[in-house]
Amino acid sequence: MRKQGSVIQWNADEGLGLIRSPQTAAFIRFHLRDYKGPLPIQVGQPVEFEEIVVGGRGPQALQVKDRPADIYFKSDVKVATTMDELLPAGPRVQRRSRPPSWLERWHPWPELGLVGVWLLMWLTGIGLGRFPWVVLVGLALLNVVALFAYWRDKHAAQNGDWRVQESVLHGFALLGGWPGAWFAQSVLHHKTRKPSFQLVFKATIALHCLALLAWLIWPPFSRLP
Repeated sequence: MRKQGSVIQWNADEGLGLIRSPQTAAFIRFHLRDYKGPLPIQVGQPVEFEEIVVGGRGPQALQVKDRPADIYFKSDVKVATTMDELLPAGPRVQRRSRPPSWLERWHPWPELGLVGVWLLMWLTGIGLGRFPWVVLVGLALLNVVALFAYWRDKHAAQNGDWRVQESVLHGFALLGGWPGAWFAQSVLHHKTRKPSFQLVFKATIALHCLALLAWLIWPPFSRLP
């Protein structure tokens, strides 16, 4: 028997949410992989689903589908069948037929400026003989690995697999993979809503850039081979 309810909590980063249903006393957990409706999922969205009980974990929803909200009127009033009939007369606001893409929501100019300064420092160090030119190859590979690690962690969060430890993700950023990590966060929308993670992530960027700057301008470092 399919049940009905509404979404009361949704974590887009983890791909997990809770449903409240008058047919079940406890909240029902559901995962993005079990959702069959349009995206993005909104809090308060009415849904219907099949319920199972997983041992020790409580009720869980499967085959979760979006459903239109039930609208009731008195019998002598015309039933509204569209949203336009519910809106008052006057100018209509054009609604988007789809949610904006990540590229439309992306405003990367401050971060790209920081990446440009960071690359300039590395090129300056190579020009001064502080670093060999092959360091650029290592940095490129490190950023690709960091991007892959974020993708793997996002995929694991959505499918209930083993996660990549946050200390590993921060380690990539501290070593110089922060541009790839930042790009992965922006595109995948992963780890962007966790304040504690973002605080440490920004601290790793600051430490990395300060260490790089010190290596370039501090006299004791300039005398190292």
